[in-house]
Parts: sequence; structure tokens; C-alpha cells
Amino acid sequence: MDFAIAHCNFQLRGVESDMDAFFVEDLARKINKKIFIKDFDTINYINQNKVSLQLGARELRYRWFDELMKANKVKTLVTAHQADDNLETFIINLSRGTGLKGLTGIPAKTTGISRPLLIFSRAQILEYAEDNSLSWREDQSNLETKYLRNKIRYRVIPRLKELHPGFLNNFENTRKNLEESAGLLADYVADLRKNLFEQEGDVIKVSVNSLLGFKPLKPYMHALFHPYGFREWNDVVNLLSAQSGKEIRSHSHRLIKGRAYLFLQPLSSSSAIEYELEAVPGMVTEPLKMKIEEVDSIGEHSKKILYVDKETLNHKLNIRNWQKGDYFYPFGMKGKKKVSKFFKDQKMNLISKEKQWFLCSGDAIVWIIGRRADDRFRVTPETKNILKFTVTE
Repeated sequence: MDFAIAHCNFQLRGVESDMDAFFVEDLARKINKKIFIKDFDTINYINQNKVSLQLGARELRYRWFDELMKANKVKTLVTAHQADDNLETFIINLSRGTGLKGLTGIPAKTTGISRPLLIFSRAQILEYAEDNSLSWREDQSNLETKYLRNKIRYRVIPRLKELHPGFLNNFENTRKNLEESAGLLADYVADLRKNLFEQEGDVIKVSVNSLLGFKPLKPYMHALFHPYGFREWNDVVNLLSAQSGKEIRSHSHRLIKGRAYLFLQPLSSSSAIEYELEAVPGMVTEPLKMKIEEVDSIGEHSKKILYVDKETLNHKLNIRNWQKGDYFYPFGMKGKKKVSKFFKDQKMNLISKEKQWFLCSGDAIVWIIGRRADDRFRVTPETKNILKFTVTE
């Protein structure tokens, strides 16, 4: 099997860090393998990003690994995590508070990453190296007990192994049992999502009544929505009984309470946009496809067709989203009406409101596209030039 070697020099231990890089470079030369070495300004990175040293180093190396893999079309990154690392991770997660997934330790395989040494203990690996006269270098920072992982490694785990000589093996058996249970739960939740989640474009809607039928409610809400970045589970549960229109946000999604549904939507898809266009014959392609043409008379009527008096369009045309405070003069009615009141009468949820497009002349609404025209721009017997707008998708 062909492979290359990647080494990170975080430049945290002066000469020792450089000696580690020299050691790996020499090894690659001896076994005739390509090597990549990256020097990081780790201290500057953690100061700028306000993260811990260990988290900052992890972010730096995995970002670089990803860049290397893409540039060299490498499918798999192999790391040297071993069984003791798994136990340490388990205890760290347990001490911080975690769920079933956090107790399953480090996975042997994830997308693009393989950890083949997880089945071996640190002692077994050292014994193999000694038996085969393999040399290695120790990272001296691993001996410093100021880090939580090192405290667990040198102060907690030795005591646990004293309690039972087979503690590491027993832990691995327990971890596998938890992993299998987590797999069963994941399959069950996947079936729940398949039955409950209704996809409509970039929005997922979930029946509130269906969710309220689950007992206990909080773990179900956690299982269904934690992949979308939500963490405040009391807020998520309380959303079910909140007023329509209330929303909560994660770093990537928002969850909105409707009358009968929760609406799940990526944050990036809800930004307000405005598109300018000319009141001349032609095709509009963004944000929707629409044909503009001059006609001699009014023909067929439908929700996708609008006829206007061209002379009433005194300002540049644009297509935009709803803005708070918008009003219009509904076709066939006297007086103006707030668009928010129109939306309420139409029983539109927040997502539908935000996705609604408006054809405007300057600030004036000409058409709530596909729903209602504005009476100020209607064709009258005195109209000389008629524009026809046809939504073609």
C-alpha cells in the first residue's frame, strides 16, 4: 500500500520541536516515502482566535490535513490513536457531561479518517517497538499534568488499572456495547426523521402535534434536532408551546414555530435580496423566471400573469423580499392594507412570508407575485401601453 507522511511542527518546544521534525524527515528518507512538513505559528493562532492551545493545534493540523488530501487526491488520513486514547476520551467526556455518543469514544473510521491502532494499547505498541528495535521520540509536553488529558493519563487511569488488571479490556467491551446501542438508536431516529420531516425546498417542516406525542419529550427533541447545531434543549422544547412566529437559532440553522408545524431552515437561505430590472420586453431569470412583453389588450388571467399600465411605472422596477412596514392597495379594493395583515389573512407562515417575492416600482408594490396585484397600476380604459408579466416557473 502506498502512503505519504505528514508532520506538524507547532513550534511550541523550541529545539525539541525541530528535532521531532528532523526525526520524521529522516524516517521518511529511510523508507523512501514522500513527506510533508508544516510549521505553524501556533501561539499567534490561539491568541487571535481565543481558543485553548490543544483546540488551536487540533484546528490547525486537521485544516492542513484536509488541504493536503484535496491537493494530492488522498482518500484516507491514518492517525495513530490507540486504546488508551479512547479510554482517556471516555473519561474526559464523562467528566464534562455527555450523552450516549460521547461515551462511545473515538470511532475507528469516519469519513476520510482511519484509526487502525485503536485495538492496541499503548503498552502493546511500546512492546512491539522494543521487540523490533524501532526508535521513537517522546513529546515532553505529554508529561505535563497541567492538561486535563495528561492528568487523567497519569493520575486517574493507573488507579483504575490497579483496581482491575483487565480494566482496559473491560472498558473496550463496554465501549463496544455502547457503540452498538448508539447504532440502534441512530437507526430508530433516522426512521423517525423519515416519517416526521417533510422537505419543501430548503425548509423542513415537522408537525407540532406529532412531536408533542413523544414522552419524555426532551430526549426526542435532542435526538431529532441536535445534528442541526441546537444545544439549548429547554428552549427547543418550549418552542412547541410558543406563539407562532417565535424562533431559536443555532450556528447554522433556525427553528421557527408555526401554527401547526416547526420549520427548520439553514440560516444562509433567509437573507434579503433585491434584483433590479427594466420595464421593457424581455426575460427575467433571477430570482425567478418571468417574461415581460408589451401587449395590445388584456387576455387570460391567472395567478402567474399580471397586466399593468406601463405609464404608472414611474420608477425603476425591482423584485425583492418583504420588508416590515410594507403596504399596498389591493386590486379591486379601496384604501391601503399592510402586507403583514394580508399575510395573516392568507394564513402564511414565517418561511412563506420570507420567500414571497414582490414586484415593485421604486418603493411601491406592484404585485405580490402570484397572490395579489396593486390597484394603482391596473389597466383602465384610458391605458395606452400595457405590460404583461408572466411567471414561467
